[in-house]
Amino acid sequence: MRIEIKAPEVGESINEVTIGKWLKKDGDFVEQDEIICEVESEKATLEVVSENSGQIKILVKEGETVPIGTPIATIETDAARPQKDSKVSDESVVEKTVDIATKTAEEHKLKITPVARKIIQEKKIDEKLLARFSADERITKARLEELLKDQQNDALAAQAAEFKEDEERTKSAQPSGIGRKERRERMSTLRQTIARHLVQAKQSTAMLTTFNEVDMSEIIKLRQEYKEEFLQKKGVKLGFMSFFIKATAQALQEFPVVNARIDGEDIVYHEYVDIGVAVSTDRGLVVPVIRDVQNLSLAEIEREVARLAAAARDKKLSIEELKGGTFSITNGGVFGSLLSTPIINIPQTAILGMHNIQERPVAIEGQVVIRPMMYLALSYDHRVIDGKESVQFLVRVKELIERPIRLLLDV
Repeated sequence: MRIEIKAPEVGESINEVTIGKWLKKDGDFVEQDEIICEVESEKATLEVVSENSGQIKILVKEGETVPIGTPIATIETDAARPQKDSKVSDESVVEKTVDIATKTAEEHKLKITPVARKIIQEKKIDEKLLARFSADERITKARLEELLKDQQNDALAAQAAEFKEDEERTKSAQPSGIGRKERRERMSTLRQTIARHLVQAKQSTAMLTTFNEVDMSEIIKLRQEYKEEFLQKKGVKLGFMSFFIKATAQALQEFPVVNARIDGEDIVYHEYVDIGVAVSTDRGLVVPVIRDVQNLSLAEIEREVARLAAAARDKKLSIEELKGGTFSITNGGVFGSLLSTPIINIPQTAILGMHNIQERPVAIEGQVVIRPMMYLALSYDHRVIDGKESVQFLVRVKELIERPIRLLLDV
């Protein structure tokens, strides 16, 4: 029986994926639940597993982009399972190593202690190294470790000599004077998809950005006073992000149009708050989603943020964790950004940008004082959200952050 493996769904509004890497070759026998390839979208890199055992036939090459649901491979479930005697098992490798060590020891009449023999087995020490010992020398753990250290130093010295030789060769090949070099590097498939998605967002929305600033004094004071007790009782650190997510969720319920989306000629209002939080990884930006934020406490939000961020960096986010989202938050402040205009994550209609906290002089009750201030930016789709609503929404977030007791009292 022939089973099709199709390009998986990777999130709302994502219509295509790119085959990043095949982990199996055409014609290989794969086991059920075995990872066969990686697919990439602008949100994440995901692993595709085989739901059946059988022989694989690859239909789409690495680097090709295909629509969601396109067959990328087939599994012939009636194919015969290959015999395992064609490959050498780990156990046989270990046995072979032990045999070599024993044979070498016998040929040179070496004496090996039991502990040293175990090291030979675990580290698979080459027989040529054992031959360095004299016939009347006892091979102990200390002598083996000394030998291995000498071998490592020899390898490093050889590597350094090779590097120096390459460096001299490069210098001699360069013309004198200041060089004017260029380096061309092909964009990764993930970066290409991100680029297409961002351009689409700019071209398909009437995007504007409104700004405000927030005094972080009260939140900083609250964190300093209760961070140890919070960690001890809740088992998670109290950060700034949970306050902003909680404040945003409350403001979205008061201004539901900011939590809506366009579907054709309709505006779809969500009676729940699912907030996507942008996470930077070594492969690009991903936006996992925290569900039903309106029902979560600060501690529950902190746990979910930490869990999703770790999963994103370890490439373990599931498709469900990337789907949907009614609003997004991005924090450029962790990289030192003072002010920016974030791009809407379509089909959402707005995104909140957090920035770096800086001490600045501000006027309070006729006095100039120094306060820790943060600029906030709300990018929004003007087709749905009017300027009045966008400003009022951002002012409400500012009020909740500057007086965090409101978040706890829901006032």
